[in-house]
Amino acid sequence: MNTNILSTSEYDIELAGEILAGGGLVAFPTETVYGLGANALDENAVKNIYKAKGRPSDNPLIVHVADKSDIAPLVKEITPKAQALIDAFFPDALTIILPKSEIINSTVSGGLDTVAIRMPKNEIAQKVIAAAHCPIAAPSANTSGLPSPTKAKYVIDDMNGKIDAIIDGGDCEYGVESTVITLATEVPTILRPGAVTKEMIEAVIGKTEISRAVLEGMKNDEVAASPGMKYKHYAPKAKVIIVDADKKAYEDFVNTRKNAFALCFEGDEVNIPKLTFGRENDDESQARELFDALRQIDEMGAKKVYARIPNTTGVGMAVYNRLIRAAAFNVIDLKKPFFIGLTGPTGAGKGYVSRYLSSLGFNVLDSDKIVKNIYDNNPELLSRLATEFGDGIFDGSTLNRKRLAEIAFSSDEKRERLNSIVHPEVIRLCEENASGLTVLDAPQLFEAGAEEKCYKVISVVAPYKTRLERIMARDSLTREQADARISAQLDEEYYINNSDFVIYNNGENVEIQIENILEEIL
Repeated sequence: MNTNILSTSEYDIELAGEILAGGGLVAFPTETVYGLGANALDENAVKNIYKAKGRPSDNPLIVHVADKSDIAPLVKEITPKAQALIDAFFPDALTIILPKSEIINSTVSGGLDTVAIRMPKNEIAQKVIAAAHCPIAAPSANTSGLPSPTKAKYVIDDMNGKIDAIIDGGDCEYGVESTVITLATEVPTILRPGAVTKEMIEAVIGKTEISRAVLEGMKNDEVAASPGMKYKHYAPKAKVIIVDADKKAYEDFVNTRKNAFALCFEGDEVNIPKLTFGRENDDESQARELFDALRQIDEMGAKKVYARIPNTTGVGMAVYNRLIRAAAFNVIDLKKPFFIGLTGPTGAGKGYVSRYLSSLGFNVLDSDKIVKNIYDNNPELLSRLATEFGDGIFDGSTLNRKRLAEIAFSSDEKRERLNSIVHPEVIRLCEENASGLTVLDAPQLFEAGAEEKCYKVISVVAPYKTRLERIMARDSLTREQADARISAQLDEEYYINNSDFVIYNNGENVEIQIENILEEIL
């Protein structure tokens, strides 16, 4: 198919209207993003939208009108709240969902009994719809799933050869799609945030809810009542991960990443390749620039992108809604301790893994050192140990850790009593000292129940003979003592079955295993 690139002249707008009226497809600018239009009352034309975009057929479309008087034939009823919103926000970036009339076909509505109506304020869009003399069904003019186009260039990239015409109307004003609100529920509910915010809507019609799916996504069995709800959306080919952090924490994190890009705000001090999408705390600039930045990411050849999180209020909610879907809901939260648990049976080589992670910029908390600090500086805990295990565990006022270990490892009951005293204090101190990406290096991670505190758990395992020889050399133990130490721990299968990742220290390259695990975690 030959795709005509049209201007905004009156002649070309009339030509676009004729194409639409005749059942063709035309992409045109709006104040939000470029739309891919077809006659909403021509079901075959609407089906061609889905075909051109590769769009799932249960994802409903928005019907655009040029005049408020065009709405009534498309719906069963214009309710008082609907009329109030029409009076306040038509034309503008607001879409209203109402029960549909009989003239709206099921292809437009995605099989639902409702229809989404919008009146764009962009003059070119208004003129095109008026020239077609029919309501226009129009999703964003991009290949389904990719970032919505805010420039004609991106429409041409995606749609050239697939549709009849593209009107080049320059850059879009807002940069994110319209707010979608349904009035087909008991309480008006925002299904997709945009430039018309919840606060603006509530000032007109009162209490308005925000759908859980706006920030959390939909469950697999839920039906999408609005475009942009159900599927991975707005995504570049690169993998996007959102980093929930303040400016410094974000900078510290991304500056330790390798083979990655940053998607950040103007002024962020980032040393890896980066693209910016607006200014911090300027939601409107972020909205205008987000989709353009996501497109440029692919043009620059990025494979993995760490995006700084925007606000989740006002227009920022619209930005976050698009970004969280572009990231397929992958978020690293650095505002609370981000524990990666590191554990494994004694002698497996966990210490080497711990040091390597430290060299990569992780904050490694060594639970053995924390325990030693407790023993040296916590008189109350020492008193409890003396009560439990007797004064023989002390050399004068100094705890003899080896003697304590011998007593504790002599039976499961005594070992559990020791753990019940020490583990809660170790966990408390780890939480106090956590910052940014933190590795909790804990031989008894599972025994302490600390795996519940961890985002992911990595276990290091090694053959029994290797472990036995290491323990004997490291701790000056006899073979029998080393074997008793191993036997007192969880077996290897437990670590393997209860960890998210396992590093096999059996001759395989440990560093490559670590890098592969971090690639998946981060």
